[in-house]
Amino acid sequence: MTGPGDSSPSDRHVTFRAVEAGVAAALVIAGAVVAIDSERIGAGWGSDGPEAGYFPFYIGIFLTIAGLSVILNVMRLWRTHDRPFVTYKDLGQVLAVLVPTSIFVAAIYFLGIYVASAIFIGWFMITHGKFGKPLVALISFGVPLALFMLFEKWFLVPLPKGPLERMLGF
Repeated sequence: MTGPGDSSPSDRHVTFRAVEAGVAAALVIAGAVVAIDSERIGAGWGSDGPEAGYFPFYIGIFLTIAGLSVILNVMRLWRTHDRPFVTYKDLGQVLAVLVPTSIFVAAIYFLGIYVASAIFIGWFMITHGKFGKPLVALISFGVPLALFMLFEKWFLVPLPKGPLERMLGF
């Protein structure tokens, strides 16, 4: 990253080494969690073949080794990986979509897919599209209703429901 006073705020950036180190750390953590949890459920070889955690255990070990090798490579090439990966401005645009989408995915568990979708669509139409309230209401309620009809009524595929849908008897 650039130092204070080195450049204008629009030139500030995240470096390749920061991104590579972050992804590598995530791999190490994920691999360790998989390997440790596989041990809990049985990662050995039973009398009738591999136990439930046998293959996930080795996948976790391989993920951990891969993450550690990337961390070692980042440390080895520390000075050469100082080039920009993304500017803060561009990263902000990515996060403006990623954060609400992550909240939407988590909200499906609590609100159900239809209510969460209505809120999600409305949020994006207002904040990013700058659409008027009548159109936002029409689309943000119409799309989940159309999806309900398509999946629940025509294809008979139940999707996650929240308290509102259960209260209304859907």
